[in-house]
Amino acid sequence: MTNITVYDPAMCCSTGICGAEVDQHLVNFAADLDWLKSKGVNVTRFNLSQEPAEFATNDKVKSVLENAGVEGLPIVLIGDVMHSTGRYPARSELAGLTGVAHIADAANAPSASAESGCCGGSTEAEKTASGCC
Repeated sequence: MTNITVYDPAMCCSTGICGAEVDQHLVNFAADLDWLKSKGVNVTRFNLSQEPAEFATNDKVKSVLENAGVEGLPIVLIGDVMHSTGRYPARSELAGLTGVAHIADAANAPSASAESGCCGGSTEAEKTASGCC
């Protein structure tokens, strides 16, 4: 089983998705981690404000903090290997790193070619009749 450990900057709660002004990147990342958990990936998160000792006991994390300060957070470890610092990876990146199959959502799917039309019709009349274009 793959293990992901995330060392988050100081936040009001364990995910940072509370309060009046929620950062959409944090919402997406929390959802991505929940998705990975549902696929059998072991996910652990540490929040600097709630678990500072965890940051001090990991040599890799401690090194990032000494060199970059809190600007180096978040830190994402895949197993014992540091994958990223200073940013939250996207779901597709996390999936690739953990070997979890991922299909991009419809918003990111390639558009249909002009030959086949958006719904499979090849003429304007077929496209219009289908109601999807």
